[in-house]
Amino acid sequence: MATAVPHCPPKQDLPPPGGYKKIPFARVPPKSYFTGFTTIGTYVAVTAVGLGIYYLTAKKVKRDEIEMRSAQNVIFPILIAERDREFLRQLRRNRDEEADLMKNVPGWEVGTWYGEPVFKTLPEDTLVTPIFKEFYAHSDWKSYAKRAHLKLWS
Repeated sequence: MATAVPHCPPKQDLPPPGGYKKIPFARVPPKSYFTGFTTIGTYVAVTAVGLGIYYLTAKKVKRDEIEMRSAQNVIFPILIAERDREFLRQLRRNRDEEADLMKNVPGWEVGTWYGEPVFKTLPEDTLVTPIFKEFYAHSDWKSYAKRAHLKLWS
């Protein structure tokens, strides 16, 4: 049956002698490292240094832009001349290709329509700029497509 268990009185949890510590509930302000004048002075100093660096950098950028613009102005006539030379070379290649293609056709003269000048009212030494397709008539399709894309979309 039941065994005898010695009786232990329950132990009650009581406050320590002298009581619990007080609960701190007062506001604790944060520690301030800088005063208002220090903060404003630091802001003014950093802004002044930043403006000085910005001024020096803006001066350098402006000087570089002037130099680049001068270089472009110097090289522009050379680029235009090279473009014109390549244009005339392509016209020469077109003429030579036409002469090679039509060498077996009787009565065919290069630059005419069976001996008749195409532009009758212009002097013989006048350069007539060919239309786009005529200029690329004897070049490969890739060059024509690339140039057509640039011409149409720009």
